[in-house]
Amino acid sequence: MAKKPRNRRGAGPARSGASGLPAPASAAATPAAATPASRAPAGTAQLTSPPAAEKATYPGQELGLPERGPGSVASMPRRILALFIDWLLSMLIAYWLTHSQFWTIVVFAIEVYVLTATTGFTVGKRLVGIRTVRTNGGLVGFRWALVRTAILLTVIPPLLTDRDLRGLHDRASDTVVIRV
Repeated sequence: MAKKPRNRRGAGPARSGASGLPAPASAAATPAAATPASRAPAGTAQLTSPPAAEKATYPGQELGLPERGPGSVASMPRRILALFIDWLLSMLIAYWLTHSQFWTIVVFAIEVYVLTATTGFTVGKRLVGIRTVRTNGGLVGFRWALVRTAILLTVIPPLLTDRDLRGLHDRASDTVVIRV
């Protein structure tokens, strides 16, 4: 007795389409991806990825930014170094003003909000040569800097980046961190 072919779940005969009939031998031997789009049956969608030339090969390509040098997307080590410098500076200021490190987060939030809104730089970003700008190239502004800073302070969203190295806080405020 011949065994019936089974589908992936192993729960019945393999089906080639909506009819439920087994695929003919010639159709089963030729994978759908190997058939050119011009020979695909009418009414069928071709599920293939776009050509390699259309895919982004470096962060910022889809935003129209250069691959390297000024104007390119800032690397994660530069961003982390800038964050570390800004945090240390905030700790020093908080301790100098209040003799307590409890206010560090408040000082940090004010520094990041005001400086990002007005210049796109924080002290740390200026020292490592990076800047926050809107994706259209303009300044962030007070409203979007507030959104960006509020999300930044929650810690996890900045770690969730896309292919352009933009965290959730950057995507929400339509900004990108670039090299100067």
